[in-house]
Amino acid sequence: MIALLALSAFLQDVRLPPFLDLDGEVSRQVVVDREKGQYLGHPTTALLEDGKTILCVYPKGHGKGPILYQKSVDGGRTWSGRLITPANWITSQETPTIHRVTGADGKKRLILFSGLYPARIASSEDDGATWTELAPLGDWGGIVVMGSVEAVRGKPGHLMAFFHDDGRFFRKGGKATGIFTLLQTRSEDAGRTWSEPKSIQTSGAVHLCEPGSVRSPDGKDLALLLRENRRQSPSQFMLTRDEGQTWESPKPLHPALFGDRHTARQAPDGRLVISFRDVPPKGTNSLTAGDWVAWVGTFDDIIHGRPGQAKIRLKKNHKGGDCAYPGVEILPDGTFVLTTYGHWTPGEPPYILSVRLKLDEVDSRVGVKPAAR
Repeated sequence: MIALLALSAFLQDVRLPPFLDLDGEVSRQVVVDREKGQYLGHPTTALLEDGKTILCVYPKGHGKGPILYQKSVDGGRTWSGRLITPANWITSQETPTIHRVTGADGKKRLILFSGLYPARIASSEDDGATWTELAPLGDWGGIVVMGSVEAVRGKPGHLMAFFHDDGRFFRKGGKATGIFTLLQTRSEDAGRTWSEPKSIQTSGAVHLCEPGSVRSPDGKDLALLLRENRRQSPSQFMLTRDEGQTWESPKPLHPALFGDRHTARQAPDGRLVISFRDVPPKGTNSLTAGDWVAWVGTFDDIIHGRPGQAKIRLKKNHKGGDCAYPGVEILPDGTFVLTTYGHWTPGEPPYILSVRLKLDEVDSRVGVKPAAR
């Protein structure tokens, strides 16, 4: 009851945004990988500077499993098939995450993380043609390690990354404590080495996890969009105005953004497309509960509790809420390429699918006028 009262007090507008259902529009959909009888899940993606090469990594299994790797050279319209990877990528214990980063010298590189204990890293200096093996980052670990990585504003080559743990994996031999901790770690060498993670929020009452980062259009503020794992409270967000030195207390997201593993990209006009798994708290409802969805709105909509401009069902999921650890990329022509896993065919294991959309077509179908963008 307290959580629901806090939600009501925070939200300025409890209306829901216009709804658009793209589930049946197969012309938008591209199968990235599918294997009969095999669970394929939890992809993340990285777009290279040519604006058309997308790299995708995902486990062969539910979170845990050998890391599979594919490449698209045409903006996600076709995919390479599974590429050769370093031998010890088969030992990955959790969901891999991939990120494009830039050094102080301007050189681009790729880094890939695999979580639990110990957290491990692999890297590529040649745009993903070759990779190192996974190597420990330190005497620590966590869940969905480095799910979000952000460049530190005004400090070339400096990065900060975010993840969570519940006591089981931060140290060797850990046990679940009933307390969830959001963690932040930093790098001063473009991701080659990382600091000992520090807690930025901890609670046993509200289990906030899987932070997804999003910047304000002017770059000055950074928000973390957060899953609430107990399903007793709304999904929430935290805000920093000083590059992660301090954080404001968590606040509820608007109900249109309730869910898990939020992943955001900014359109040229400053609006956001956020992809996630729709999961309403217990005692509340959603038309798209358990499905893969996207939200369109602004950074100000998020921090002021407004509904945004559109909520989109990208694909209906046919088994519980087991879907949508998404990758989101935006191509030079404004096409968003959203990639994730799910039970897209009833009675079959999940597989990897991407969906393509442009904001202009979304606007025209939900009635967003240019002045409202």
